[in-house]
Amino acid sequence: MFNVVAAPVKLSDRFATQLVNGLLAIQPLAALAKHQARQMMINRAEKIGVPWRAQVAQLSQMSWQPVLEQVQSPNLHYPDYYLRSFHAYPEGNLSWQAAWEVEVAAKAVHAGIWPDAGALGDDKLRQSFQGVLNTCLPAPPQAIVDLGCSVGMSTFALQDAYPEAAITGVDLSPYFLAVAKQRSRGTARITWKHAAAEATGLGDRLFDLVVIFLVFHELPQAVTRQVLQEARRLLRPGGHVAIMDMNPDSPVYAQMRPYILTLLKSTEPYLDEYFSLDLVEALRQNGFPSPQVFVNSPRHRTVVAATG
Repeated sequence: MFNVVAAPVKLSDRFATQLVNGLLAIQPLAALAKHQARQMMINRAEKIGVPWRAQVAQLSQMSWQPVLEQVQSPNLHYPDYYLRSFHAYPEGNLSWQAAWEVEVAAKAVHAGIWPDAGALGDDKLRQSFQGVLNTCLPAPPQAIVDLGCSVGMSTFALQDAYPEAAITGVDLSPYFLAVAKQRSRGTARITWKHAAAEATGLGDRLFDLVVIFLVFHELPQAVTRQVLQEARRLLRPGGHVAIMDMNPDSPVYAQMRPYILTLLKSTEPYLDEYFSLDLVEALRQNGFPSPQVFVNSPRHRTVVAATG
């Protein structure tokens, strides 16, 4: 699961929030908003030199079914929250189109985080997250699980940072995992697992580090709390969880124009729940007594916590 649109404004005015939600409840308006949001991202990518259409066309010509069969768990039950439309895709993350467009969309969305970063904005965001890890972790982790790993962009960054670590990437979309596996051929130390982040099926206390990168804004609050419980179960004593996501306290969001908010909310069904969640308190309630919060971009924060 990956953020493929820019982040929303945190509205203090309750009426404005209700108005936006009411407009999006009208199906023709919602469909128009999703179409406009998608076109905005494609045009942004092409303008900064990211070959969105060409890259997607190239991926679409590959033979994906054999790779899909290698990663997919055929009896996996998809929770209801995951079956909603995401990121202007009617099927959400359960489609090839969504999987093929994750990387180019990330570059388009994150191009505007820093002035003049352009297509390198996504790389800079991931580097800023790694900088936080370098500050917080007492030693390089030897076993890492990347929950909601999408097509593996965060997973590959972890592999580059910790080449000796055994890494597991977990995601609910078999299409995303197929793209990840195809790109990781020859990499023996990454394992891909088709499962929900809140119910991975992995064993207790297997990992030194749990990473959750741009996932929580796509989840209902109840599921976020379940993921935190799962992270606690997966970690060894003294292990760490690192969560990188949008920062609800960023002034960037408070200054965003309402019409932009309308476009963005049309592609992210759980944003209101995410922005009203006290993540630090949720961590404390789930066995992480002393979370630390780091602002790692004008729009993002990283929260790191060790097991109690």
